[in-house]
Amino acid sequence: MDKNLQRRTVLAAMAGGTVAAATGAGPAMAAPAAAPERLKGYTLPLSARGVANLAGKPPWNYVGDAVGAEFWTRPDAAAASLPTGLDPDPANPGHGYAVFIDWQFAATSDDYLDPTFSQYSEFLLLMDASYQGTAVAWCPFIWVDNDASLARGWVQGFPKKIGQIRQTRAFAVDSLAGPIVGKSGRFGATMSAGGRRLAETTVTLDHTADRLPALTRPIVNLRHFPQLALSGQDTPPVHELTMSVLDNLKMANTWVGSGDLHFFPAPREELADLGPTRVGVGFRGSLSYTVNDLKIL
Repeated sequence: MDKNLQRRTVLAAMAGGTVAAATGAGPAMAAPAAAPERLKGYTLPLSARGVANLAGKPPWNYVGDAVGAEFWTRPDAAAASLPTGLDPDPANPGHGYAVFIDWQFAATSDDYLDPTFSQYSEFLLLMDASYQGTAVAWCPFIWVDNDASLARGWVQGFPKKIGQIRQTRAFAVDSLAGPIVGKSGRFGATMSAGGRRLAETTVTLDHTADRLPALTRPIVNLRHFPQLALSGQDTPPVHELTMSVLDNLKMANTWVGSGDLHFFPAPREELADLGPTRVGVGFRGSLSYTVNDLKIL
């Protein structure tokens, strides 16, 4: 037997396949299909029982209180933050919202009984954009303080990073330690990361509204998972625009009024590049929805 053919035969046998016995014979038989993965889970880490993964399989249910402000940044800075496939909103270039949310999450009916798991806070930007003529919101930056939320976000395409987010709380009893959820009520919120404050807002409520101003457009994200192998580092196996699907979206007790907003520069951050040149309405309200699907654009 030819030495090269013999070598191929041995290698194929080690891999569970076969090759032709002689030069010129038919093509090699395909190797058997890979065995199903024995470890369980939806996201990493997969494990023997499948409960150690950071984020379990949807549906994912959310309820929370949001505080935020409308703002405008330089149109060229807003345009530079958009991925390929999205264009600046021609009607309102540079317009967006900064939103702080205090969330409670549940995948099963009693997850909220474990506050360490179910509660987290979030800060994100939603910039006006256009997708093939449709008005959408683009999320260039988002921070959370919970690793399970970070994992769910990456699955959806939200570019989540770890930060520290706080907002003023309101309670059902009158106190000088808390604001009223009503006219003249004042709420603040901050976001820090790496020991540096990156964003802050203060809003003063004036009148009720039907919905939160920041959630009037579908949200578009970018799912991006790179490859470490040197030959494929410039060709990520996953790189796709997505549109969030928010089932059973509800809003309640929404108030709008005036607001201020500030972003602060920090090393290895670009949030301040989208710093406000003008601030519009401030707002505060509650919302809930379920995530069970995603639209690939």
